[in-house]
Amino acid sequence: QVQLVESGGGLVQPGGSLRLSCAASRFTLSVYAIGWFRQAPGKEREGVSCISSNDGTTYADSVMGRFTISRDYAKDTVYLQMNSLKPEDTAVYYCATPRRSKCPKSRHDITNWGRGTQVTVSS
Repeated sequence: QVQLVESGGGLVQPGGSLRLSCAASRFTLSVYAIGWFRQAPGKEREGVSCISSNDGTTYADSVMGRFTISRDYAKDTVYLQMNSLKPEDTAVYYCATPRRSKCPKSRHDITNWGRGTQVTVSS
């Protein structure tokens, strides 16, 4: 069983920053890729970023240059640093894993999801 717990969401003004955390059950980060997804009202859940077990990273075009994914093995935690936030970034953010070393192609590859954390970007 893989457990994932998100935290760090909240309300922020446009242009502001937030750092999301995904705490994983032990050993997960060294074995599996961890991805961040988000779902805005009325939209499908979409991939935001991912970090593989060999530290390769991917980003959606919409967040490239603004978001950074990283992981801390000692803390069993994956982070998503979000800068220059826009209202369109408003969504529930989920961390997830496909339970394999490579990053997923889509949400359909995910086998384990966190419960999500709300990010609201508004003035």
